[in-house]
Amino acid sequence: MNPEPRIFTNDVEDAELVRWITSSPKDCAEEEAELYRRMAPRVRLYGLRHLRDEQAAADLAQEVMLTVLEALREGKLREPEMFVSFVLGTCRMTVLNIRRNASRRQELLEQYRGDLPPMTYSPAPQLDRTQLQRCLQGLPERERSVVVMSYFDEQSAIEVASFLAISETNVRVIRHRALGRLRNCMSGGKAAE
Repeated sequence: MNPEPRIFTNDVEDAELVRWITSSPKDCAEEEAELYRRMAPRVRLYGLRHLRDEQAAADLAQEVMLTVLEALREGKLREPEMFVSFVLGTCRMTVLNIRRNASRRQELLEQYRGDLPPMTYSPAPQLDRTQLQRCLQGLPERERSVVVMSYFDEQSAIEVASFLAISETNVRVIRHRALGRLRNCMSGGKAAE
């Protein structure tokens, strides 16, 4: 029987939650959730102020809180009373890293802009569906089943192997051979070669 979840009031100090997490990091999901509930909105506001983008602020909140909770699990915060300062310091360092990376990216784009070939659009080659259907029909039944299950039904090799009662390795070999035959057939040869 699962114990009732703890409900934390505002009377419980952040430092007390931090002490619980650092003392037993495996059994502290509720404490971590409470710290997240308390701190993530503050981190998001910090992100809005410094990054001026809603999505970037939400990403910052996720990244910072993940970093902070991992640090707490590893016992890296020596003074639980300094938790809020630790979170804000992590925010500052994360924003600096984001800005530094954006600046580096922009410098590289400006430096190598002339060396980059222009983007060209090349449409996907047209597929002769009638020919493909003939080629598929020309495959042995097992190969056809593997190809259809893999590419049309989007099943993994494990699922195909389980359904056909063969090994996963055998599925990959059959699929490889079948694709080779299909390529050959589509280029004018016969599927069974």
